[in-house]
This record gives sequence, C-alpha cells and structure tokens, in this order.
Amino acid sequence: MVAETAELLDTGGSEQRPRHIAIIMDGNGRWATERGWPRLVGHRRGAERVKQIVRACPGLGVNWLTVYAFSTENWKRSTEEVIGLMKIFRRYIQMEADGLAGEGVRLRFIGGRERLDPKLQTLMSSIEARTAGNSRLNLTVAINYGGRDELTRASARLAQKIARGEISEPSEADFEACLDTAGHPDPDLIIRTSGETRTSNFLPWQAAYSEYEFTPTLWPDFSPEHLATILDRFGLRERRFGGV
Repeated sequence: MVAETAELLDTGGSEQRPRHIAIIMDGNGRWATERGWPRLVGHRRGAERVKQIVRACPGLGVNWLTVYAFSTENWKRSTEEVIGLMKIFRRYIQMEADGLAGEGVRLRFIGGRERLDPKLQTLMSSIEARTAGNSRLNLTVAINYGGRDELTRASARLAQKIARGEISEPSEADFEACLDTAGHPDPDLIIRTSGETRTSNFLPWQAAYSEYEFTPTLWPDFSPEHLATILDRFGLRERRFGGV
C-alpha cells in the first residue's frame, strides 16, 4: 500500500500538503441500505476503510489524521446500532493494536469517555499508552465527541484553573490547553464524505482556519486514490489566514 501511495504523489500536484487532515466519515449506513444490507454491515466496511486510509496517509505526506467515529448525537440511534458500533470499536482496537504499534502510529481518542463502557475505556487507555512513543502518524479518533460538549468541558477546566489561581488573565493558548486536542495542530483540511455539506459539531474551535472538501463518495467507497486527488486540489489553494 505504501508503494502504491507513493506513486499517487507523482501526479504533478503542488508540493503544498496538509500536515493534518480530519475526516467526517459519513455514509456507512446509506452504503449498506442501498445494497439491501443491515446498517451495521456498512459500519464494518467503514472500519476496514479506516485501516486503508491510515496506512496510506504517511505516503501521502500526512502526519496527523483525525476521524469522527461517533458523535454525542449518535446516541439517538437505535439501541441495536449503538451496541453494534461499540462492538466494532472494541474489535478495531483489539485487532489493530499490534499493527498500529508496529507501523509507528500513535493512537489517541478525544471526546467524553464517561458514558462509554468501562471495558472499552480500558482498551482505549491501554493502546494510547502502548503507542505513545510513536510518531510516523498521529491518529486521533473522536468517539462520543461533540464540539459544543468539548468547549463546555474546556470552559469548566479553564474556570477551575482560574479559581485555583493558576491563571489570572486567560488567553487563547490557555483555553486551547484545556481542549481534548491540547498539543495537536489544528487541521489544515477537513473532508466530509457522502455529499452532506454540514460540519456536524466537529472541531468548531480547531477548524477556524481549516479548508473544507465535501465529496459525494460514501465512506466505505472512499479510497486512498480519492484522498490523493483531494490532497492535490488542496495544494492549489491559497491560504492567507486573513492576510493579503
């Protein structure tokens, strides 16, 4: 896969590459429904697609990848689907732990963990500790994540620091240090699959200057070739950050 991805770089695109991309992985359920299959089949195919994109990123010059796996709003789905998704998350961590560690991937999670099953929380903490020394690719999985929830929790942390006298005049940097993504660079590019053009409560603070790409491709069909094409388009954009 790495060799194939390296070939994708020789397409004549700009040398400008995003250091950090974030993906709203949308369309798993629709993909399965269109084929007359249960929605969970689509989620399982989507998990397989995550593995392919993770392995492709280093060859495409991407150092940070954040994926939106389960939002705070996704608890509204059927009990069967939620339970199935949690099983997929556990299986992914268990089956991919050795591979991620061996390939130099550092895995971290953002989002509120208190609502997750204790066994899943233990698995999450275990693989975070196991891969903490890796740096080839920084993979962040947003699970039980919502941007407004993150900002609320960060505000509470900052207020506690102020009350303890640790901070007198809070700055943006102080607030960022209280976010789930403290220490992470902001995403340069955010991709949403499936044709929807909403940001859906994903990284509202971090995405203040991100570029967006909305693609009609459903997530289970989103290949490394799709990603390479989007990255080439990103290379043609002018990012002035308010300047001229």
